[in-house]
This record gives sequence, C-alpha cells and structure tokens, in this order.
Amino acid sequence: MSDASIENIRPAPGVPVIAMINWEGLRALYIKEVRRFFKVHLQTIWAPAITTLLYLVIFSVALGGGDRQVMGTSFADFVAPGLIVATGMMQSAFANASFSLLVGKIQGTIVDYLMPPLSAGELLAALAGAAMTRAVLVGFAVWAAMLLWPGVTHLPRVPWAVVWFGLMGAALMAFVGVLASIWAEKFDHNAAVTNFVVQPLSLLSGTFYSVDRLHGVFRAISHFNPFFYVISGFRYGFLGVSDSNVVVGALLLLAINVVLGSACYVALRTGWKLRN
Repeated sequence: MSDASIENIRPAPGVPVIAMINWEGLRALYIKEVRRFFKVHLQTIWAPAITTLLYLVIFSVALGGGDRQVMGTSFADFVAPGLIVATGMMQSAFANASFSLLVGKIQGTIVDYLMPPLSAGELLAALAGAAMTRAVLVGFAVWAAMLLWPGVTHLPRVPWAVVWFGLMGAALMAFVGVLASIWAEKFDHNAAVTNFVVQPLSLLSGTFYSVDRLHGVFRAISHFNPFFYVISGFRYGFLGVSDSNVVVGALLLLAINVVLGSACYVALRTGWKLRN
C-alpha cells in the first residue's frame, strides 16, 4: 500500500479514532469474561443448578411434608422461584463480578483492565454484562434441573415479572460484586462479603417462608432487604401471587441499581484502590 493510501486511511489530526462508545473494546472484554467462566462451565453453571436442586429436595421433604401450603400454593412451588433467582442467579452474578478485578489486583495484572482504551462506563458494562449473562445461564440451568422434581410449576404466569426481577436481581449482585472486588485486597475480604452480607440477605429474604407470617418488627425489617423484592417479584412471575407490592418492588430495585451502578462508575473512574 502506498504512502498516499495510508494517509487517506488515517484520520485527520484532532479527529477521534474511537467514537463516543468503544463498542469493539467493550465487546472484546465482555467476550473475554464470558469465555472465562465458560471454560469451567461444570463449576460455574451446572454445579449451582445441582446444588439448588438439592436445596429444593431437602427443604421440600423436611418442611413441605403433609401437602403444606404457603400463600395458597404447595411448598415446592413456593420455594422454587426463590431458589432459582437467589441461590442460583444472584449468587452466581456476585461470584463472577467479584472475581476479575480482585484477581487482577492480587496477581498484578490489573493493568490489563486499566490500560486499554475503555472508559469507566464501558469497563463496568462489560464486567456487569458478563456477570448477568452467567446469572441468566445459571437460571435456565436451575430451571431445567427443577423439571426433574415433580410438583413444581415450571411455566411462568407473568413472563415480564420473571424477566424484570431476574435481570434486576442479577444486576444488583453484579454491581455489588464489582464494588466488592474494588474494595477487597485479598480473597478473605471477598469471602467476608459473601458470608456476612450476601448469604444472610439471601436466607432472610423470604425464600423459604412468607414474610407475612413474621412478627411486625421482623416483617418491617424484611422490607428493607432488597433480596426480598427480587424474590417476591420473581415468585409472582411464576405463581401470580406475591407478598409485596410488585410495582413498588420493581421501581425500588431499579432505583437501587442506578445508585449501585453510579457508585461502581465513580469508583472505576477515580481508580479507588485500583491505581495504588
């Protein structure tokens, strides 16, 4: 190729090479993150499905005996949606989002995330998008595994609620995972977030019980748990019944995700605990 042809290809001085959004860079990082968990899909996708199915079997046998009814449905029907979204999707989203940056800081490869021509928003979109992708795949795997268990409603009655609350729950834990990976300096810190924040909020969110049966104080406290709105709305999508206001829950989760996403953006943009 002649020098004249090369000059014609080059942009004029002052003209940006990359448009307002670096779609190619964002796509490359997203695919990298997806391929990372796909390489060990037995551990990252199918293992949570089997674990969640075991939860369903154990709790159905232990607590669902005698045709126990909760909110007018069988116990297996009641508990299954919460297990799909909380034990399967949300925890997988957190695990994926909290891994990359933390490993980069520990291994000294964080520069691989900070040096490419990606803005803070593009970096966040790729990391959160990959975590949500893993959450959706785990959700489908858990749902498929539950097809093996009799007495569970498999088809959603309100599809938009399943999609909205599933994605809002996945995004919520993706943002929390990104914040945790930025804050954490070692794996113990990340495990502390899992053990002392994610797990308690998940187990005390109404997955295995209806919060309407709690004492007034504990019922009020449960309404401050964002996991509760995710599980209640997701359950509404499958069963058509809910122990919360679905519209309020949908808007509240959107607001929480906007706040968490903004916090992640600011942390990435300022390089907090990443550029030391």
